[in-house]
Amino acid sequence: MNLRTSLNSIKGVGPKTAEQFQAAGLETVGDLLNFLPRKHEDFSEIVPIADLNPGKQTIKAKCESVEVKRVRRGMTVINAVLADDSGKVRAVWFNQPYRATQFKSDEEYLFSGDFGFRGGRYQLTSPSAEKVSEMPVQTDRLLPIYRQIKGLKSQIVRKTLAELKPFIVMLPEALPSATVKSNRLISYSDAILGMHFPKSSDDIAKARERLGFEELFCLLLASQLNKQANAKLDGWHIPFDQKLVKSFVERLPFKLTSAQRIAAWEIIQDFERKTPMNRLLQGDVGAGKTVVAGIGTLQAAQAGFQAAIMAPTEILARQHAKTLADMLKPFGITIGLLVGAVKGKARSELYERISNGEVQIVVGTHALIQDKLSFKKLGFVVIDEQHRFGVEQRQRLLGKADKMPHLLAMTATPIPRSLQLTVFGELDVSILNELPANRKPVKTKLISPVSAKTVYAKIDEEIAKGRQAYVICSLIDDNEKNEKKSVEAEYRKLKNSIFGHRSIGLLHGRMKPAEKEQVMVDFKDRKYDILVSTTVVEVGVDVPNASVMMIENADQFGLAQLHQLRGRVGRSEHQSYCYLMMSDTSKPSQRLREIEKSNDGFYLAEVDLNLRGPGEIYGKAQHGDLNLRIASLADIKLIKQAQVAAEQFIASNESLVQYKQLASEVERYQRLTILN
Repeated sequence: MNLRTSLNSIKGVGPKTAEQFQAAGLETVGDLLNFLPRKHEDFSEIVPIADLNPGKQTIKAKCESVEVKRVRRGMTVINAVLADDSGKVRAVWFNQPYRATQFKSDEEYLFSGDFGFRGGRYQLTSPSAEKVSEMPVQTDRLLPIYRQIKGLKSQIVRKTLAELKPFIVMLPEALPSATVKSNRLISYSDAILGMHFPKSSDDIAKARERLGFEELFCLLLASQLNKQANAKLDGWHIPFDQKLVKSFVERLPFKLTSAQRIAAWEIIQDFERKTPMNRLLQGDVGAGKTVVAGIGTLQAAQAGFQAAIMAPTEILARQHAKTLADMLKPFGITIGLLVGAVKGKARSELYERISNGEVQIVVGTHALIQDKLSFKKLGFVVIDEQHRFGVEQRQRLLGKADKMPHLLAMTATPIPRSLQLTVFGELDVSILNELPANRKPVKTKLISPVSAKTVYAKIDEEIAKGRQAYVICSLIDDNEKNEKKSVEAEYRKLKNSIFGHRSIGLLHGRMKPAEKEQVMVDFKDRKYDILVSTTVVEVGVDVPNASVMMIENADQFGLAQLHQLRGRVGRSEHQSYCYLMMSDTSKPSQRLREIEKSNDGFYLAEVDLNLRGPGEIYGKAQHGDLNLRIASLADIKLIKQAQVAAEQFIASNESLVQYKQLASEVERYQRLTILN
């Protein structure tokens, strides 16, 4: 037997069970061993019903009766009466309709859940339930609970794993022995045993530490190997033209912040090195990333190279093109805009001008990675809001150069330190953590729906001063099943009643690009006092005159997105305000309290990572592929431990070839995280 052995060959796995495993995506022994429990239930202390105390409790009981109730909004509530020799207790489950037919009156079950006083009585709330007859002896009553994919039950998984226990004991070590020893980790086989057959909570803790360390070690090793590979590449040499850069800075209508100067200098130094730049420029909303990128594009263009700037939306691409055109006009730099709206003859002509080098800086969307587009001498690539592009998309743009171009990835979503070390470990990082001198922090306030009139009055007051406002909703159409405010319904309400005396615009993602562009231009030109919009305005729309942002159903958004939206105001010397309207009158969560008291995007990114995981920050598609089952990308202590171990392994000059399992994982992470 080995990790590639089919599950069909294991004792007790018949055609029906094999079919269930296959439906859940489990086909080999290795698949099953790596199908780790989502949690462990402690059935070791079983108490009589008469002795129940508030808290997590386990009872052995029969189910006397079950009652099904359907309440508002389609929710199902299952009430059951459980009984043992000492007494009876009620149990309740929410939105678990299958519980209604799960229990047989003559069968004993182990129920484990939270016992407490709710709804005017003591009850077990949403307890897990296991047949006593199906409880495997091997678990010692500390029971692993597995994800129920396509109806695959935990007891089938446990029963099959019990047959594999002798094989698990013999599993070879996946990590270098020196790494295991120096980090005081348990062996790989003990870790797999500790997850599937724990004898104590300490077994689970040690197993999780070992497997989490291994995941981070692979990820960090991949990142460092990518960085080594990048250091061996031959890049374009773009010499520093001090006089040119000084002239550019002096012509700006504002003074650069210290952070902008430092970031620009780091880029200039990278241009002069033999290896291609691989840098992440992260700056809080409104920190001025475009100006820093502009210095790089000017330097590249004047040295005879072309620069490409790829943005995730047409609105943002147009804005970048206009900003750069204004800044670089005195230097005679030719800028081209390549977006979906550029079609037919105009597109063909632009392709020709780019390929012969006439266009020095090309700003565009995904249109930049079309096969038909070629560059004469692409030396510098800027990818804005990089987490919105996949690895392949970034590589296709970089691949349009004869030699690896310098890469600047930009993001307005600050990257927490732990992600900088892992997912972005191959990149050098520049941080813009200062706002321009004339900016005032946005005043943020959480608002109950009952106080909506107060916010509307504040919006009207700001408009009377000559300012403008955003109202953000999360859906486009009316939807009775969803409490989130529909943007079109909100638009009608404000236009027909509350703000009938004001001019209101509507913006959402289903509009055609030309329509969206026109609405934003009209809003910027003050043809609208209020813009009712979906989150399509989240990135890059710059309207300095807007001073109020009201976000409906704010509790439905992540901190990173709320902070991005808030960044659409506070872009001038005027005091700006952000009102976070709650879905109901419930007490706001600690998460929302954090954004009310802090304007620091870097701090909020750390909070969001701990609460919601890295998907918001890294990009949902890519994060899903990372497939970290145990490790948390918020665990900075374990990350640093794994980082030191990865550095030691590289310094030892050991070959990865002798560690097949490790090499396979490292190679997978290398493909996922590499930018070049």
